[in-house]
Formats: sequence, C-alpha cells, structure tokens
Amino acid sequence: MTDLHHPSGSLADGNDPVLLTPEMAGWYHSGLRVIRTVGGVARTLSTGPFEVAVLPLSGSATISCEGRTFDIEGRDSVFAKVTDFLYVPTGATFTIESPTDGEFALCMAQTTRRLSAKYGPADGVVVEVRGAGPATRQVTNFLSPDVWGHADKLMCVELLTPDGNWSSYPPHKHDSSAECLVNNEEIYYFRIARAGTTEPSPEGFGMHRTYTSDGEIDQNVAVRDGSVFLIPRGYHGPCIAAPGYTMYYLNVLAGGGPERSMAFCDDPTHHWVRDTWADMDPDPRCPMTDQRGLLETRS
Repeated sequence: MTDLHHPSGSLADGNDPVLLTPEMAGWYHSGLRVIRTVGGVARTLSTGPFEVAVLPLSGSATISCEGRTFDIEGRDSVFAKVTDFLYVPTGATFTIESPTDGEFALCMAQTTRRLSAKYGPADGVVVEVRGAGPATRQVTNFLSPDVWGHADKLMCVELLTPDGNWSSYPPHKHDSSAECLVNNEEIYYFRIARAGTTEPSPEGFGMHRTYTSDGEIDQNVAVRDGSVFLIPRGYHGPCIAAPGYTMYYLNVLAGGGPERSMAFCDDPTHHWVRDTWADMDPDPRCPMTDQRGLLETRS
C-alpha cells in the first residue's frame, strides 16, 4: 500500500513544496501541486490531463491563460483571509506572475471534459460554520459542488480549526458502500500556525486519524505545517488542532462518478455525537476569517 502520510518536504520537487500525481498516490483521479513563485518572475505551466484550481496560499498573481488575463488577489497566508482563485481547464498552458514571492496550490483532477478558464472572486466564496462546541470549525467552500458548478470532477474546500478543536468529526467516509454511493479520492494538505497569528509555525502540530472497518488502514499521525495525508478509502477524522496552534487544511477530492458529489456517511459508532450539537453553542471563534480578513481582529 502506498504511504498515506507524507511529512513536510517529502513530496518536494526542487523549490516547490509539493508534487503529488495520481500515479504517485497509487490511484487515478486527484492530485496536488504546491508551487513557489519568485516576485516579478513569470512561470509557465501546463495542466496536461487535469483540470486545475489555482489557489493562492500566500501572495497575489496575474495569470494569463488562452488569451485571457486574470488578476488574482491573494492573501498573506491561509490564516489571514479568504482568497480569489482561478479554474484552469485540462490541456491548457498558463503563465503565473506574482509581484512578490508567493505559494500557490494547484488542485488537480483528471478529466477528459474541457471547460473554459473561470475566475472565482473571494466575495463569492461561501464561508460555513460547521459543528458545535469543541467540534466547531470553519469550512470555506470555494470549489464545492453546491456552490461552484464550473468543473467536471474537481472538488475543493478549505478548513480552519481553532486551537484545541476537532475537525472532520464525527469520522466519515466518501467511498462506495450501501450507505455512501460516491467513491472519492481525497487529499489533505495541512498548514499550522501559532494561535492568534497568521504566520505558519514549523514547531506547531495537530493530529489526524484515518481507518477502515476491515482494519487494513489504521493510522493515527502527528501532522505539521506542510504535511500531506492521502485518503484512498475509509473513515477519516478527527483532525485535532493542538492547544496553542491553529490548524488549516485544504481538501482536494475527485472520483469517477457521473456527478461531482461530496456526499459522506459517518462511522455509525460515532454518529450519535451529531445529535448532541442541537443543545450546544458553536465556538464563537468561528468563522475565523472571511473575504475581509481575520474576524477576531476586526473592530
């Protein structure tokens, strides 16, 4: 079985922090690149067989694709605000240039259907508070099927979890079964910051769990800033932000079904936990950000 946990730096490609193709993951549909740009230096890339969402992790950019130019307003870090993004179709070449050094996630899904490039403005991104009590988290639905229809297979969301809280809980899965009719490959890309700051923290950490009912997968790992975790099947969760550290993760999903769907089913052992939320207030720290920036620092 392919390794599921890839610590920070283990998927580096030259100066780029992450290169993960479906072949490397041992599956077919989803992939992820995280690239670094140098201020004022244009970089030309090809999507190949993938449709791609270009998501700023830090920095802004001008992206040229198929005779069109898009100004993508980014952010200082993933903990700072909700950002613009760009959908780029399969079989396209695009050039990205940022005024300052930056990092950009290229969320990928293999497809044969070709759409056009499309700009996603930050003010159109839906921010959701999910859960309650210590299981409260922010979900930033920039490329989820319910809010972004301009994609064939690709689905992406961002999660922000306040320090000490649990995300992806109760444990759930997106793979085919009588209870869950989708079959998605999922990538988690983690960033960690010291609570109350927006700067990534190399010493920070959190915890992640993925397991299957048959026991073939049963992993409990410490994740750090830049870690990648692959979920080919099975229940995943919780993702726990250690006290003192805020957790971010980017979810990239794709599957072979006829429609994009992030449908899930809980581990029935822990499904009852959802029922307790009706009598529990959400953590007031969520939402943590929106299109204007950090909510806790806004007067």
